[in-house]
Amino acid sequence: MNQINWIAFLTIVKKEIRRYTRIWMQTLLPPAITMVLYFIIFGNLIGSRIGEMGGFDYMAFIVPGLIMMAIITNSYGNVAASFYSTKFQRNIEELLVAPVSNQIILSGYVIGGASRGMAVGVIVTILSMFFTKLQIHNIFVILAVSMLTAIVFSMAGFINAMLANSFDDISIIPTFVLTPLTYLGGVFYSISMLPPFWQVVSQFNPVLYMVNAFRYGILGVSDVNIWFSFAMLGMFAVILYTVCLYLLNKGTGIKQ
Repeated sequence: MNQINWIAFLTIVKKEIRRYTRIWMQTLLPPAITMVLYFIIFGNLIGSRIGEMGGFDYMAFIVPGLIMMAIITNSYGNVAASFYSTKFQRNIEELLVAPVSNQIILSGYVIGGASRGMAVGVIVTILSMFFTKLQIHNIFVILAVSMLTAIVFSMAGFINAMLANSFDDISIIPTFVLTPLTYLGGVFYSISMLPPFWQVVSQFNPVLYMVNAFRYGILGVSDVNIWFSFAMLGMFAVILYTVCLYLLNKGTGIKQ
């Protein structure tokens, strides 16, 4: 990476970080409050009736999934909203005429979005300690899974922003695709509880591998093989990066 590209990359990342930290009451505080409500309602109120799941207290069982859910939604939402705003305000033209490669533009937005996802994940993790005793089974798995997931969904948000023609289009995918995948990805239950048919169907849900890999890092248990989860994460990352770069090189949604 030459000096021009490196400076451009750092500039985009800093801009993205300053964007969401400047309005932290809209970007960092709401997901923290939402997760606290999840902890209270699902963990304390409903969890006390459920008892255990997977050999662990229900609150301890759902905490990894809720942390991962926060990382997913915030990584996705940050890039989707930020890059579409750049398109809408016509600031994207400044990037297109600059001597900066498309890989650098994509990397800058993705890392910026991933940083917000990781920041919210840290906040939710700290809050979870007030509700349950958080243990760590494998810190390296926790860091690797959380970062890979944040990057994967940042790229997914980038694709949404590229294809969106209005601000309404930004909310369609999170509402009708991302939310169902998250809630059906094993956040609140173990797929071993499901009938065999639905266990097979659940294996086509990418969120399942992220949640279970993260749960393994914290609790040491997983419904799917941990190495297979990493393989799936790597595959999703490569596919989404290829699609993002193809759309950016083609100028989809920005060169009409």
